Amino acid sequence: MTHQEILQKVAWKDLRKLTQREMLIENNISLPWLIISLFLAWKGYYIAALPFSAFYFLTGLRQVHNGFHNSLGTNKFLTWLSLYLNSLSMMTSIHAVKFNHLRHHKYCLAEEDYEGKAASMTWYGAILYGPVHIFLIHKITFQHGNKNYVRNVLLEVGSIIVLAAIIIWLKIPFLIYHMAVMLAGEFLMAFFAVWTVHHDTHDHPNFARTQRASWKNKITFSMFFHLEHHLFPAVPTIKLPELAKRIDAAIPELEKKTTF
Repeated sequence: MTHQEILQKVAWKDLRKLTQREMLIENNISLPWLIISLFLAWKGYYIAALPFSAFYFLTGLRQVHNGFHNSLGTNKFLTWLSLYLNSLSMMTSIHAVKFNHLRHHKYCLAEEDYEGKAASMTWYGAILYGPVHIFLIHKITFQHGNKNYVRNVLLEVGSIIVLAAIIIWLKIPFLIYHMAVMLAGEFLMAFFAVWTVHHDTHDHPNFARTQRASWKNKITFSMFFHLEHHLFPAVPTIKLPELAKRIDAAIPELEKKTTF
């Protein structure tokens, strides 16, 4: 079954619209985790802060990912602001990630898909490749991005450098902890955000892996409904569980490879 045939068989366009409650959730889902992790680190409870930092990174990724696809329900400036602020808190240029992610959808697992390079590696190869992955997405954006992308990346990278310099110069331990954990998260992106959802799918690149275990989707904030996302990228993450039900009902024979 082709992608176009799936689009015709599954009702999905109504899922693009967010209610006010859903919009508030998608735009603020990362804040509680960030606040709790910073508070615990400020108090010196770094081990206790770690899981909250990890959930902040995951939910921050969900938030900016929706921003990439204009699915936050906000206007252009507020979407840009969300990407910029998350760049500062996640210690990488989110506009560079956006540029490569949209190319990933266009050239999924092809030679031009630099985000997807880790999909063809072993799991441990993808982990080791992580720092190269982060460097490469910035480099590719500078090489192939338009003036707006380059300007945004320069602004974000410059702001991150200034912010990091101030934190280190003032020797603020809990913020140094936060920067270190976020950098570790970025270095693991090639494994968690690429390899887990795309390995062994090169025969049908747009048919990414997915997850159907309810408890696993709850603890990963629906971020592993990746098959659904690739087939219907305009659908916000909060709507993906419903989209998955509709796909299962309309096309029960569709092969679904699991993420974990």
